Amino acid sequence: MTRTFEEERQFLEKIENNVWRIKKGFVPNMQVEGVFYVNRHLEQLMMDELRNHVRMQSSGMGGFLPAVKQIANVASLPGIIGKSVGLPDIHSGYGFAIGNMAAFDMDDPKSVVSPGGVGFDINCGVRLLRTRLMEEDVQPKKESLCQAVFDHIPVGVGSKGMIPMNARELEEALEMGMDWSLREGYAWAEDKEHCEEYGRMLNADSSKVSDRAKKRGLPQLGTLGAGNHYTEVQVVDEIYNKFAASKMGIDRTGQVCVMIHSGSRGFGHQVATDALVQMEKAMNRDNIVVNDRQLACAHIGSLEGQNYLKGMAAAANYAWVNRSSMTFLCRQAFSKVFHESPDDLDMHVIYDVSHNIAKMEQHMVDGREKTLLVHRKGSTRAFPPHHPLISVDYQLTGQPVLIGGTMGTCSYVLTGTEQGMNQTFGTTCHGAGRALSRSKSRRNISYEQVLADLDNKGISIRVASPKLVMEEAPESYKCVDDVVNTCDSVGISKKCIKLRPIAVIKG
Repeated sequence: MTRTFEEERQFLEKIENNVWRIKKGFVPNMQVEGVFYVNRHLEQLMMDELRNHVRMQSSGMGGFLPAVKQIANVASLPGIIGKSVGLPDIHSGYGFAIGNMAAFDMDDPKSVVSPGGVGFDINCGVRLLRTRLMEEDVQPKKESLCQAVFDHIPVGVGSKGMIPMNARELEEALEMGMDWSLREGYAWAEDKEHCEEYGRMLNADSSKVSDRAKKRGLPQLGTLGAGNHYTEVQVVDEIYNKFAASKMGIDRTGQVCVMIHSGSRGFGHQVATDALVQMEKAMNRDNIVVNDRQLACAHIGSLEGQNYLKGMAAAANYAWVNRSSMTFLCRQAFSKVFHESPDDLDMHVIYDVSHNIAKMEQHMVDGREKTLLVHRKGSTRAFPPHHPLISVDYQLTGQPVLIGGTMGTCSYVLTGTEQGMNQTFGTTCHGAGRALSRSKSRRNISYEQVLADLDNKGISIRVASPKLVMEEAPESYKCVDDVVNTCDSVGISKKCIKLRPIAVIKG
């Protein structure tokens, strides 16, 4: 029997400012509780989503599961440990909500890996480059710079890359990650040091990837894609932590940076699609029961589980090579416009973070160190100061965490904290998070108005598909300030730098 909203609401408890608990019983078979972090405005969005879901169910209609239900369904998966965590930018996704983190005990033979906990765009992530340029240096050349970046980096659905590659080289890139980019001259040695996993997952095995995935991935290397992917020229707007910012090479407001947001393109999508077919077979064989068939999974130690993790790692490596290739092309574009070498322009990578990935990590659980498989979907690793897996440059500050805004709004750099390590297994938000579906955005928002608003803000834009920009309009997303301030207030990451866009390049 369908519960009323008030009955559903009884399972949700505000335990402290900006922190909510999801009690067992909210959905069947919960192994652990859920938790989500929202401020008052984001809380209202979550409750409205649940209220609409109850209304749809009572009318006999379907629709997306609300994010709060998806957090709880993840809490019912075998082997989950700690809590199923929803970050402030959470919204409905396939299986896991986007903005959901869950960790699974590697010592428990029943623990599972789920492609829905990683997403279709495996290792979708963000890279931030600094420059020595100031806003006044760029403004007179902003339009030509915007055009140069647009010309150098292929964008849009079906775009093909500028990086020459044959089938053998693709196999090497899938296993070597950024080491391939470094060998081929598309990356600097220092780039690897400022990249999660140093740009290479060592368990990657290209033989676990289908020929169809490789066929899709071969022509797309060094391409931005479409949707919410972008390259932005940004300006440092505020500095909250001068010491941490200085370690990143940011020492004043007005300094120009470049943010690249992209992932593994059609290659990663195919790896995920292929894995879901195998996972459903494994579930039937091993009698794994889930609340939502989109949470298709397999035991981590099973053949299907291991094959997925090896294929996922190959897709993650592809994404790092992709962002490295676009970094190379972006450096060329800046060099062409400013008539200086990228090195003279100080175009170094500040950091590169992953948003959709599952990784084996060591964490403290009830006073004991355990090996966990941490699924981060639409969420970002945020390790604290002195953690052995972050580079020496950031040992005193904590890992830089890159939070991309929406088209025309600000982005942020945060730093990881010990509190986040304890509460969320070193995880924080990844962006603004959708508030409107793409179809509703297309119905409600005019693309001419979006472009006019950007122009009024002094933001240059180059876009391959102008009629799709309303899908990425700021009105389609939650307020990134709300998201970041919530993470900062609960202490799972801390604000360091605020960036505002002056030029946007999109698919």
